Amino acid sequence: MTDAKTEILARIRGALHDTPAPPPARRGYRRSSDRPHAEVVEMLEDRLVDYRAAVHRETAETLPGRIADLLGVSARYVVPAGLDPSWLPEDTAARRALADPGDGRAASALGTRELNAVDAVVTSSTVSCAETGTIFLTGRPDEGRRAISLVPDHHICVVRLESVVELIPEALALVEPTAPVTMISGPSATSDIELERVEGVHGPRTLDVILLG
Repeated sequence: MTDAKTEILARIRGALHDTPAPPPARRGYRRSSDRPHAEVVEMLEDRLVDYRAAVHRETAETLPGRIADLLGVSARYVVPAGLDPSWLPEDTAARRALADPGDGRAASALGTRELNAVDAVVTSSTVSCAETGTIFLTGRPDEGRRAISLVPDHHICVVRLESVVELIPEALALVEPTAPVTMISGPSATSDIELERVEGVHGPRTLDVILLG
């Protein structure tokens, strides 16, 4: 005797057996950019600022100082285990929460309660789409699991300039198809029934993006 799922699927296949095949999808949209890269980066910065993110341009030498300034008086912050340690200011090491290994099954992984007690998180990023002002995180070792970028109230995200592209197809081409993708376009925000903007409901209330040249 077949189970209910098998029977339902069989009936669907039977109903659709003589249905004409749908026409091929039209793909006339742009898949690659012809803009100068400097213009693409400017576009990304403009979109992020419009979404109420703060954007900073830094070099490898100035990055630790900028992160120290952004952390300010944060009591504790968390970083993914694979983040480049040279990015972090040495004088904040005492405030740093244990580097999260990114494995929710690991005994040393920070749980929700521990993350809720953390003020900020510092991560890298995979790719950023200038057209939509979207930063992609894909759970790489220097980005960490999704929880560490959603629970703390302040997210400091480092975007390498070479990882900035103009179009969504270009961005998706650089994302591992099976990776867990988190897309960020400004601080977390929503609106209440009276359309009043409320930030920090579904993620960090504050987003600082560092464009690293």
